[in-house]
Amino acid sequence: MKKSIHIPGQNDLFSPSGSRDIDVTDGRLILYPQVIEAGECGRLFDQLMAETPWQQDHIHIYGKQVKTPRLSAWYGDRPYRYSGIELKPRSLSPLLEALKQRMQVLTDENYNSALLNLYRDGTDSMSWHSDDEAELGQNPAIASLNLGATRRFRLRRKDDHKQTRTLDLSGGDVLLMAGPLQHFWQHSVPKTKKTVGPRINLTFRLIRA
Repeated sequence: MKKSIHIPGQNDLFSPSGSRDIDVTDGRLILYPQVIEAGECGRLFDQLMAETPWQQDHIHIYGKQVKTPRLSAWYGDRPYRYSGIELKPRSLSPLLEALKQRMQVLTDENYNSALLNLYRDGTDSMSWHSDDEAELGQNPAIASLNLGATRRFRLRRKDDHKQTRTLDLSGGDVLLMAGPLQHFWQHSVPKTKKTVGPRINLTFRLIRA
């Protein structure tokens, strides 16, 4: 029987229709397709676009300070540091808190923080990296909720870049990365020359003291 989860104060329904294990060695990669219906995805997208205090950060590459090719916002109890950036936390909004709780039910993992990334068009991207910061612990579970345009998500083995996985993540899809995956794999959202609309990606994670 399909499970529907009501978000208090919202009209959204998480309606998991099953999950699919993506074949990877050394880690867990699980796709939950279309857990939010298209109409609800659009409403959530519009609300987050309007309510989120988006900012563009700077990172250092080869001694130069460059703007990140996307906009971001960080929510949780503690700061988060990566690539020379320190993100100061904001308290989870009622909507984000409700989504976090429902993601915990869906993935059977615990989270206390959310990183939101806005990809405005195909020129916005995320370079190759692993989410292996000390604050995330030994084998972090990271749940990624996608709203808006479909974008390509790629993985590659750190010790063999010829070993890759490619997923096209659409609005309403959830992807869980867990186990030792971050130790052995990198992931990215590449640029595309195709005309694509904006996409919001929410990654829920557990930041440890």
